[in-house]
This record gives sequence, structure tokens and C-alpha cells, in this order.
Amino acid sequence: ENSLKYLAERQAAGLSTPQLAINLSGKSLNKQTLIFILRQLDKTQVDPTLICFEITETAAISNLKESSVFIETLRTRGCCFALDDFGSGFSSFNYLKTLPVDFLKIDGSLVTDIVEYKVCRQMVIAVNEIAHSLGCKTIAEFVESEQILLELKEIGVDFAQGYYFGKPAALTTF
Repeated sequence: ENSLKYLAERQAAGLSTPQLAINLSGKSLNKQTLIFILRQLDKTQVDPTLICFEITETAAISNLKESSVFIETLRTRGCCFALDDFGSGFSSFNYLKTLPVDFLKIDGSLVTDIVEYKVCRQMVIAVNEIAHSLGCKTIAEFVESEQILLELKEIGVDFAQGYYFGKPAALTTF
């Protein structure tokens, strides 16, 4: 609610409106939350393409059917979805083909060691290639140095986030 209100206020004031990533807990992937979000989108008239909901892989696969309905309904409205912490489990690839997401966030535990450990680099390469073959963009988490960023660029990861770019800040600073 607060995120949509923030975007609506910026929109009304004629200010630029960034795309916001909103984390959803596993417990919120239900019909009640879906209805609430749809009502908030109608109420605020915020452009849904400015919203990217992030859900963890674990939350998505714990109730695959309900998660898929939740994602598809909001994607139909124009919202994007990112599958967070992807790659922390080897069962990941089996579930990926059934979840209609736009982005895969490569788990930080793989990314932080990409320079030092060849196995981590190979796992990031595999996740990136599979994501791209499914039409998903990739986001690397925990990018904390220029060396890591350069490795990710060489691999072809689409986006990066982490302390290398800046620490989290309050919305009032933007």
C-alpha cells in the first residue's frame, strides 16, 4: 500500500516514477493479498509496469498452483515478477519452467564467490543461460566489488545489485 501510494504521489506531482521492487512473503501469496493489490492498483491508478514483485523461490514452490495464479493475474495487469534467491537449491530448475516470472535473481551466495571459486562462476553461468533461454532477465545479488561486476558482465548477467552500487537508503533521499 505504501509503495503504491508513493508512486501515485510522484505521478500526481509530475515527478519521475521509478520501477519499484516490492518483496512479498510466502504467506502473502494468497487470494486475499491478490485482491488487495488489485484494489490498490485500481485506487491509485499507478502504472502496473512500475511494479516488480519479488518472491523467493522457496515461497513460490511451497504452493506452486496458488503462486502461479497470483503471478499470472498480476502479470496480466502489467506487473513484473522476480524470483528471488534463485539457485540456492538444486531443485530450482525443475520448478522454473512452471513459474511465469520476468526476472531471476541469482542468489548472493553464488555471486559473492564468483571471482575466487570456479564452481560458483559455472553455476552463475548455468543459471544465466537457462534464464535467458526461458526469456527471463537475470539480476545478480550481493555485488560488492568491481571484480565481481566485471565477471558478471563477461558472463552476460543483465542486472546487478549490491553494496558496490550503494547501501539501502530511505525513499526520502530520492
